[in-house]
Amino acid sequence: MKNYLFDENMKMADLILIKPSLILLLPRFNIPLGFGDKSVKELCRSHGISTDFFLIICNIYSFDNYVPSPDKVIATDMSMLDCYLEASHRYYLEQRLPHIANHISRMTCEMHGPAGEILRRFFEEYNSEVVAHFKYEEQNVFPHLKKLLANGKSGDYRIALYSPSHTNIEDKLDDLTQILFKYMPEDVKTYEAIGALFDILQLSEDLKKHSLIEEKVLIPYVEYLERNQER
Repeated sequence: MKNYLFDENMKMADLILIKPSLILLLPRFNIPLGFGDKSVKELCRSHGISTDFFLIICNIYSFDNYVPSPDKVIATDMSMLDCYLEASHRYYLEQRLPHIANHISRMTCEMHGPAGEILRRFFEEYNSEVVAHFKYEEQNVFPHLKKLLANGKSGDYRIALYSPSHTNIEDKLDDLTQILFKYMPEDVKTYEAIGALFDILQLSEDLKKHSLIEEKVLIPYVEYLERNQER
């Protein structure tokens, strides 16, 4: 991949061809396929999306060394930030995790001894942690952001309460990957195991980028809004 960041004048089709996994982000912005030769700027404008915000997200997902500066974050229209993050939650909870759960279910049915039950419980515990993590954000962080964006004022909640508890939920998914790599019983069909691993690795990478967006975009932006509120 070329060592450059995406920009607003690129054709959206070219952007997707360079980084095919970005196609998974389109539904989170309510962007349908069939965008022809439109540039990123043209497509974002036609869907009421901040081009700079869209590019920040795409660049974070595509380039490992890219982190937007605090000044870039503050200068960007972030009115869609909560909607984007909530759409990501729906994607993980309603599509990716159930899909992986089906893999786990099929594999555990083929396992003999305690291995299947251990794997099933491990994934169920992980799933519960993700649900709790997202629930906290949706009940506390996102409403706080919406209030700040709406009128510059909020209640007693502060983003500092969120930062210490912002655990990397993808870490346990990495543990699951290592378990499957190292201790997968031979009685599990190879293609079933590979399919599960592929989906888990894809989800893990996605969640790492999601966490980075929360740490380097959401938190600094809310901190900026809170400082303005206190003036």
